[in-house]
Amino acid sequence: MVESTGRRLLLGVTGGIAAYKAAELVRLLLKEQFHVEVAMTAAACGFVTPATFQALSGHPVWTDMWDARAGNAMAHIELSRDKDALLVAPASADFLAKLAHGLADDLLSTLCLARDCPLLVAPAMNRQMWEHPATQRNIALLRQDSVQILGPDSGDQACGETGFGRMLEPEELAGAVAAFLRPKPLQGVRVLVTAGPTFEAIDAVRGVTNRSSGKMGFAVARAAQEAGAEVTMVAGPVAQPTPSGVTRVDVVSAREMLDAVMQRIGQCDMFIGVAAVSDYGVAQAREQKIKKTDQNLNLELIPNPDILAEVAGLPNPPFCVGFAAESENLLEFAEAKRRRKKLPLLAANLVQHAVGAEESELILLDDGGSRVLPKAPKTEQARRLLVHAAQLYSTRMQRKGKS
Repeated sequence: MVESTGRRLLLGVTGGIAAYKAAELVRLLLKEQFHVEVAMTAAACGFVTPATFQALSGHPVWTDMWDARAGNAMAHIELSRDKDALLVAPASADFLAKLAHGLADDLLSTLCLARDCPLLVAPAMNRQMWEHPATQRNIALLRQDSVQILGPDSGDQACGETGFGRMLEPEELAGAVAAFLRPKPLQGVRVLVTAGPTFEAIDAVRGVTNRSSGKMGFAVARAAQEAGAEVTMVAGPVAQPTPSGVTRVDVVSAREMLDAVMQRIGQCDMFIGVAAVSDYGVAQAREQKIKKTDQNLNLELIPNPDILAEVAGLPNPPFCVGFAAESENLLEFAEAKRRRKKLPLLAANLVQHAVGAEESELILLDDGGSRVLPKAPKTEQARRLLVHAAQLYSTRMQRKGKS
């Protein structure tokens, strides 16, 4: 196994059927470049064997408080000392109660009490156990102690019931932990993002739209939230899950998107226009479905508002980041767009390489020139973009402070 040189995480696994998901969580954390070690309770070992986690993580699994492999035979002290965080997933109702009241009768609970790093927990239990007043009191106590509570989610449970108490899915947990430990260059910054396509009605069932999947816009919203920003996303009609911690506003048409943006633009510091807004709408949309005939159908298309230009043209605009998807002459057309709209930063790509794809190559254009972000998953590209945007935004704010 290739050893990670990234962040170091201790994963605690307690007894519960959701323990099987912790195996997938380890795999995803390794993919996020974490060094992962696992500590298990005796009850957890009844659901998944330590051998599973050893094979996945590439490290011995810890189950015994008196394990002689740890320095001075003090695993409960040594294991957290070089870790960036301790995550307990799943965290059973019993284990949460232990944490809330400072009990330490096994390795994992003692580790949590003696830790030297942040603690995150992912509750997992039956809905009645989650809703019980005792559990809710324990959760409130843990929050007061600055423990990060991840979830739970609502859905089908192993007992056959449905409701809150289901552990967050491994992908969401891995993303939440990675976000928690990332630098926060946009801490306190209010960011408004547009994402997805727009749909311009022709009649009751047909419309003019484009092939945007919304993946890049949603990735940017997630990256901004990870960077510490307070994020609101105005999204066109697209089937993408809302990133954790992001406020989502759904719209359909370009004019609806413009209205939603302008209602909120006065409360934002940075605007990132990722949405593929339809350039044209239908002049006279029909309320009823147009019946098919043998005759040609003529539609009059009229220009839609340019949302990015309207925001950038405000008397006191926020820091604006634009996107340009071109099919040819990428640098020439993108830089002309940036200058025309007076944008401090624009991200450009070739539409034939980007629409619907999981990866993309971006070129960032600003007053200092251009730089290429080599092909990478859109989530990673969004994070790179936000790092650069945060640097430019910080420089602008420093200049304003001196003026």
